[in-house]
Amino acid sequence: MANHLVNETSPYLQQHAGNPVDWHPWNAEALRLAREQDKPILLSIGYSACHWCHVMAHESFEDPKVAALMNSLFVNIKVDREERPDLDHVYQAAHSMLLQRSGGWPLTMFLTPDGTPYFGGTYFPKWNSHNLPAFPDVLKRASQVYHEKRDDIALQNKELIAALTGTHPRPGPAAPLQEGPLSLAAAQLAESFDATHGGFGSAPKFPHQPELEFLLCRSQDAGDASARNMVLHSLEEMANGGIHDQLGGGFFRYSVDQYWNIPHFEKMLYDNGLLLALYADAWQGSGNPLYAQALKHTAAWVIREMQAPEGGYYSSLDADSQHEEGKFYVWQRDEVRALLTPEEYAIAELHYGLDRAPNFDQVAWHLHVSVPLSEVAVRLHLSAEQTMERLSSAKQKLYTARSRRVRPGRDEKILASWNGLMIAGMARAARALQRRDWLDSAQRAMDFVRGALWRDGRLLATCKDGRAHLNAYLDDHAFLLQAALELLQSSFRREDLQFAESLSDALLDRFEDPRDGGFFFTSHDHEPLIQRMKTGEDNATPSGNGIAALALRRMSFITGKQTYADAAERCLNLFFPALQQAPAYHTSLCTALVESLRPPSLLVLRGAPHEVGVWQAELRAAYRPHVMTIVPPENTSGLPAPLAKPHAQQATAWLCSGTKCLPPITRKEELLSELGNEPALG
Repeated sequence: MANHLVNETSPYLQQHAGNPVDWHPWNAEALRLAREQDKPILLSIGYSACHWCHVMAHESFEDPKVAALMNSLFVNIKVDREERPDLDHVYQAAHSMLLQRSGGWPLTMFLTPDGTPYFGGTYFPKWNSHNLPAFPDVLKRASQVYHEKRDDIALQNKELIAALTGTHPRPGPAAPLQEGPLSLAAAQLAESFDATHGGFGSAPKFPHQPELEFLLCRSQDAGDASARNMVLHSLEEMANGGIHDQLGGGFFRYSVDQYWNIPHFEKMLYDNGLLLALYADAWQGSGNPLYAQALKHTAAWVIREMQAPEGGYYSSLDADSQHEEGKFYVWQRDEVRALLTPEEYAIAELHYGLDRAPNFDQVAWHLHVSVPLSEVAVRLHLSAEQTMERLSSAKQKLYTARSRRVRPGRDEKILASWNGLMIAGMARAARALQRRDWLDSAQRAMDFVRGALWRDGRLLATCKDGRAHLNAYLDDHAFLLQAALELLQSSFRREDLQFAESLSDALLDRFEDPRDGGFFFTSHDHEPLIQRMKTGEDNATPSGNGIAALALRRMSFITGKQTYADAAERCLNLFFPALQQAPAYHTSLCTALVESLRPPSLLVLRGAPHEVGVWQAELRAAYRPHVMTIVPPENTSGLPAPLAKPHAQQATAWLCSGTKCLPPITRKEELLSELGNEPALG
């Protein structure tokens, strides 16, 4: 018998539609039911690719006895954190305050009928284990507290709401923006940098793409060799590690060890979109072929496995298959040996560490680069060409065999925000490696978003099976605006410029705080929650405020509209006190701060297509993070003034930095010289 989730679009909610738990989606009806029945709410937040969400579901939510207890004591609400990040942000913050430790997924919160949490946790086992109480005992205690300690709960709720309100940024004394946070951010990141294995901190280890993107930009702006080393070393270790799918491409969400070897096996669209952009920039800045290889494998995986026939990108792949984490990806040594020739196996054994003890649960091997291929060639007395050829053949055989296994589940909802990150990453990678097929993929995704999620001048957050719904959030608008800017620099289309202007206007009209500056996570007409969040910190994805500030400033130079730059400046002013205190947690805002202190350059090219193409190819071979290059087609009319340049018989460049514009440039060497003369920051 199905519960109230049966008609939801989220695959995660659909997975729970057959539970004996009387689940409701988050809506007014469920909240009304809690008030009328005077029952507390059990709120469970998770997502489709979450391993421990599945464990808790199998242990408790599929158990009729546990479900009966839940149904008798609570109104039960199930939320997909990817469709409702507004709820997830609020209740993760509340969890941290109530329990004085960070949250995670599954998030299990107990709420009063008005939505205020009074107790919570993350994963609870069905039985006492993992030093955690049994879930049935937690249910009984949470219900008892609600009914017997109303006054205590009311006092705690009042204090919690005040504490949440206190986390809102407040503008400091009026003062000019300064460079100080930029060098401090680099120094703070250096303190937590793992000089041996790359990345930051120890296990579990996440890619931290916004931080690495900031450091790569910093290395260019300030000539910071230490920042450059942190980025390039981290990217090399990740590309060689088990966090990178060595056979199928793409990156897993994080590594459970400090060496990048054993991942948590879910693959998320947002991680891979951010890493495509980062590896593209690093390849332009270093020319390391390993980065180009990572780009090719990741882009191929995205197009092959994550792009819907209609154009949009799916959300994620599960960590589990057949109820076992990583089962699709790990190997037995004899299985590998049986699939390969002796010559191929000799290379694979050394390269992937199959000659060593099992590295996955002490019973299997997960492939990572154990010995560099150049060293393998020396040990086996082979040429580089022979070694590469045999490894390529081995990888193809292993990939084909793996493809016959039961695949992890795929979450096929299409999220506006994550599509924005992937479109931007794919477009930037397409420019770096001059891949028209990758650009086509990104443009198809943007066309889908614009057609399916942009309705009557408003953006919707999610779509599945042709059904789009839910008010879009700050991140949806900011990430798609950034994506439109990347597409405009890859291949100019008028519809991308028009969409970028619409998104910019929506950010100002529907999300900006007109009093203090900055952008709320939810729009002005969003349903009221216990708290309206406005955050600047980067998490698994970049800060929506940071990306909005950066993209709006860039839009002001493309369109000539000062209102966009003014909104970006108000945002930076609001968060500047936080940047002065903890810039390493606000690296997206730090990147926006760079372009406030030194405006980006706008380069417009026109002229004979072949000649302009030659110029573009040479320009794209170098890493220039603060140069926007746009090539409007010759027959394009009605462009904003900064892009409306006269027809040119020969390749001609118009280069502006802030309010300073140079005379038209008709010699490529002169243009390259001017682009190389940008002053450094810091």
